[in-house]
Amino acid sequence: MIDLEAVKAAVAAVAGKRATVRLEGTRAGIIIDATGLDPQERDALEATVRMAATQPGVTEVRIAVTAERSTRRLIAVASGKGGVGKSTLAANLAIAMSRAGRRVGLVDADIYGPSQPRLMNVEGTRPTAKDKVLDPVPTPYGVPLLSMGQLVEPGKAIAWRGPMAAGALGQLVEADWGATDTLVLDLPPGTGDVQLTMVQKYRPAGAVIVSTPQDLALIDARRAIDLFEKAGIPIIGLVENMAGYVCPHCGEASDPFGNGGAEAAARELGIPFLGRVPLKIGIRTASDAGTPPAADPDDRIFMPIAAQVVAWLGKL
Repeated sequence: MIDLEAVKAAVAAVAGKRATVRLEGTRAGIIIDATGLDPQERDALEATVRMAATQPGVTEVRIAVTAERSTRRLIAVASGKGGVGKSTLAANLAIAMSRAGRRVGLVDADIYGPSQPRLMNVEGTRPTAKDKVLDPVPTPYGVPLLSMGQLVEPGKAIAWRGPMAAGALGQLVEADWGATDTLVLDLPPGTGDVQLTMVQKYRPAGAVIVSTPQDLALIDARRAIDLFEKAGIPIIGLVENMAGYVCPHCGEASDPFGNGGAEAAARELGIPFLGRVPLKIGIRTASDAGTPPAADPDDRIFMPIAAQVVAWLGKL
């Protein structure tokens, strides 16, 4: 004879109110509520509950894991052209938003030039999969990551046509993101198939546009803005990257890419201007080393930008 109360007590001791126990003859049926748990926590809880339920007389333990569907917001970080620092901004924005209280995941959707594994200090890692669904890779900054750079051999070109690239993006976005409430999407530059698939199929809550101050970059940034506006995706705001340079030796300030162009463009287009990221060698060296500046408690560059994005999300 199985003591039902003993089984319930043993399970409650490790799972609290997350588990409901029923007995069918000598079999124990258990339902676990895994809402808010990441994949590792969920698997660990399931294993612990299974061990706890294996009481005298129990011949089989059957476990069903359920979770409430969470509302996950997608934030696209985009640019009209390459070389404007979009990926660096995306990595630091994700970390800063995490520090601001959001549960953030990062998708390196820049299929042809994935750089997030280096920026997030997880080069050489590969994601696992369960039932053909990818599990994001943890990073040192509390922001799980999925990138094509984790799935292909380092240094090899990804020579895929649009539909293949779009399909790969789908696998990254539809991974098991667990308790994350926000996904930051680092998009490839331009307005091609990958961007169109993302906009049409996954409907980001909003887009952050990155540009340098120079006129040529702003022309392309306007094209990216136009793509999102035509698709009905709100523009959260525009970030001006590489905005001003201070010589570390003489202290003289200069503006090799111009000054204030992005802010003026935002004003002209009627969209918010989120801030400037200076052209500083420290940002470059820290990014190359996999130590994003936003992870620094003294960061004063990316946190104000992230605060505006978090506030924007809070109004949805």
